[in-house]
This record gives sequence, C-alpha cells and structure tokens, in this order.
Amino acid sequence: MRPPGDWNVYDVIYTAPRFKEDSSLFSPAKVTVIHNGVVVQNNTTITGNTPYIGLPKYKYHGKGPIKLQDHGDPSPAISFRNIWIREL
Repeated sequence: MRPPGDWNVYDVIYTAPRFKEDSSLFSPAKVTVIHNGVVVQNNTTITGNTPYIGLPKYKYHGKGPIKLQDHGDPSPAISFRNIWIREL
C-alpha cells in the first residue's frame, strides 16, 4: 500500500462465468488482480457469490453492474478515480 494521501493502483482482469443453455454453470469466473504493479491474485477461480452467511454458489445471470464498496472503513471518505472498463 502507498502512504495515506497517495493513490493506489489496481488492475483487475475478470473473466465472467459462463452458463449452459439449461442455466447450469459451464465455467466459473476467474480474476487476476495487480496492485501497484504486484500480482496479488493470478487467474484465481471465483466459486460463486459472496454471501454474508453460507457457502458461495452460482445463480444464472446475464450482464450486471459493477459495484465498489469501502467495507465501512472509519477513515476519511474512500475515493476512486480513473476507472476504466473495457470488454475484452
């Protein structure tokens, strides 16, 4: 992490899950995350949603929104800038 007041950089490469015609899972989602130039997750499989209680699971879906959250961090407001979204 960079010191408070300096911007951190994340590059996220996300591969969405694919579903069969019967709505069952064909292939799970995968993610690679690069934080300030350091790979912290490499082609990691995402096993489903992130429920508060219980195990992750997939539910058929199409395209959806991208949401950012700060997890209730008590420090001054979290800011995001220069967010680029590019479909590959």
